[in-house]
Amino acid sequence: MLKKDKLAWLFLFIAAVFETAWTFSIKYMSFGALKTVKWQSFYEPHTDLAVILPFVGYVLFGIGNIYFFSLAIKQVPTAIAYAVWTACTLILIKLSEILFFRQRISFVEVFFMLMIMGGIMGLRYFSASTH
Repeated sequence: MLKKDKLAWLFLFIAAVFETAWTFSIKYMSFGALKTVKWQSFYEPHTDLAVILPFVGYVLFGIGNIYFFSLAIKQVPTAIAYAVWTACTLILIKLSEILFFRQRISFVEVFFMLMIMGGIMGLRYFSASTH
């Protein structure tokens, strides 16, 4: 079984995954289109489901993000948890853009992402709360 400290770091990563999904939900959400949804037929695939799904994702991923982040900061110092959560989210967003949206990446971006990952590992292994 995972120790509480390791579980908190797992919760941080899960929160970052939810934050990444939440970010893409915002990208595809259209508040203007939500006003035109016909609520009696929104569940039919050819109608307004594509308009509602980003909004549902926005709510669910936002709640999941807040829940897992709140679990993590009970065990990890808040400043470190926030830095790690933000860095993981940035990396996951960039990886999602590369894998799913076919965006290009430069060697400079790879270098700085490796620096972010090094910072995350450094915070994880050398934070005062783990010693």
